[in-house]
Amino acid sequence: MSYAVISLGGKQYRVRPGERLLVDKLATDEGATFNPRVLLVGGDGTTDLSPTTTVTARVVGHQLGEKIRIGKYKKRTGYRKHNGYRSRLTQIEIESIGSAKKPAAAKKAEAPKAVPVPKAAQSEPVPKAAQSEPVPKAEAPKAEAPKAEAPKAEAPKAAPKAAAPKTEPDAEAPVRVAHPPKGYEDLTVAQIAEAASGWRRPNLEAALEHERANAKRKGAIAALESALAAKEDGS
Repeated sequence: MSYAVISLGGKQYRVRPGERLLVDKLATDEGATFNPRVLLVGGDGTTDLSPTTTVTARVVGHQLGEKIRIGKYKKRTGYRKHNGYRSRLTQIEIESIGSAKKPAAAKKAEAPKAVPVPKAAQSEPVPKAAQSEPVPKAEAPKAEAPKAEAPKAEAPKAAPKAAAPKTEPDAEAPVRVAHPPKGYEDLTVAQIAEAASGWRRPNLEAALEHERANAKRKGAIAALESALAAKEDGS
């Protein structure tokens, strides 16, 4: 059987018709055919070093090769680097070398022929006694007379609802007592004078009573009284 040595991508490959091999990725589209450079043709005891024979190959598909892992390490420096690489490959199939074509695929095994059945084994006539007898028809079920429904007993009327006892008037809600604003004891006179205009009137009155009864700071009392006067003028 003839063979050939072809060159693809700077590499040499020994090929035969019908053989598939992986080569470096080619620019040819999938399913297209091409003719690589032929370096040698041999077989049948002869070798041609300057052949004029052409080799026809077909691109089966493009794929990636197995992943190659690359690790670099330098001791006592903490240098470590890890990379990976996958080659881009093309699978080709050699269709013919000159006039020699790839061997045809083996024919599928033929289906076994049906074996004739002897006449003696064919169906014999069925005796009359064994023939199917007429099947009696099933009688339809008789319709039952509708049952008389018993008169429904009327539900007793609900008794009138008893009037709910009147509840006594709610106790009077406790009177809310105003308090000075939260954290008033920790405020300085300047802070009270600045914030008093934003307080409500009950808080101002409670703060004024607290100030007169406890701290007795003249500046705070004056600021609260002026804020109360402003509230009364605004109302």
